Amino acid sequence: MKKEEIINEIVRQLDDRISFLKQSIQAAKESRDNETKSSVGDKYETGRAMVQMELEKNRAQLAKTEHLKTSLNKIDLHKRYEKVEFGSFVETNLGNYFISVAFGKVEINNVPIFSISLNSPVGKTIEAKTTGEKINFQGRQIEIKSIS
Repeated sequence: MKKEEIINEIVRQLDDRISFLKQSIQAAKESRDNETKSSVGDKYETGRAMVQMELEKNRAQLAKTEHLKTSLNKIDLHKRYEKVEFGSFVETNLGNYFISVAFGKVEINNVPIFSISLNSPVGKTIEAKTTGEKINFQGRQIEIKSIS
């Protein structure tokens, strides 16, 4: 499994999310501006406040999504990893983990890969471990088969 393939798939999905959020922000701005032109009174204020909250939520999600993409770009694709750390791809008896950003499950060639951060429970458990180590996690044993 090439990390470049994993990163490309995550970036593709992040780009889709960024595009959607930008469209949502634009739609919320237009809705807010139309509220301003056509309404008066308490109903207007409530509607405008709700639109503003939605706008702020979308902006926060956009910033977080762009930060995830920036973090992925910091990964050195040529580095050889001897232990589990940011940027490593870890194969275990329980699944495959890409230690990078908290993105979740992606599939590459029908193989599920979990993109997790080192701050996640699994990430904290396997951080700095090496190939062949066995770790107990929530009553299950994780065996690290390979790190790349």
